[in-house]
Amino acid sequence: MKIEDLSNMRQDYTVGDLREQMVQSDPLDQFKLWMEKAIELDIVEPNAMIIATSTVAGKPSARTVLLKEVNKNGFVFFTNYNSRKGRELSANPFASVVFDWHAIARQVRIEGRVEKISESDSDDYFNSRPESSKIGAWVSPQSQVIRERAELELMQVEYEKQFEGRTIHRPPFWGGFLIRPDVIEFWQGRPNRLHDRIVYYKTEDGWTIHRLAP
Repeated sequence: MKIEDLSNMRQDYTVGDLREQMVQSDPLDQFKLWMEKAIELDIVEPNAMIIATSTVAGKPSARTVLLKEVNKNGFVFFTNYNSRKGRELSANPFASVVFDWHAIARQVRIEGRVEKISESDSDDYFNSRPESSKIGAWVSPQSQVIRERAELELMQVEYEKQFEGRTIHRPPFWGGFLIRPDVIEFWQGRPNRLHDRIVYYKTEDGWTIHRLAP
């Protein structure tokens, strides 16, 4: 098919279904089950997630980051705090996330409030990273305009010399964010576009579960 045929491109999803009686009472437990299945089936980078942020004025932006932890409080990822997403989250601490496991016709959508994790937790993760990734965190002025790639490569050499034989500590402008979810939706592709959508809403008493029309 060619790009002119986009309107005629269709995929019928027949790999599974999702019913209320099948899901866990806690959406974080349900997410872990689905993530484990995506890993088991060798989905490429199953922890890749699209995260949308917005300015205080409501202008949105989206990009892909990697999920690094799921715990009882929510979802953790790491970034440069001075990047566009970092600055937007500091000013407007809410985000929406999508995991798209298209090979198994599944998506997970998350909405919630975002906060920085502790410096010690950020240190622990940073210290577990390969040395090259640690250097990269120092090198890149993420989201800022640079003249050319050679500028980054020169900075990389400079930081490699600076840290040679020394411990590479975490940059103060780099660390983790925690997304505390208040909405988590699980989407399972079904035939004829009549997809299954099960959504959890956070309440004072826990989570409520509902089915949404596709």
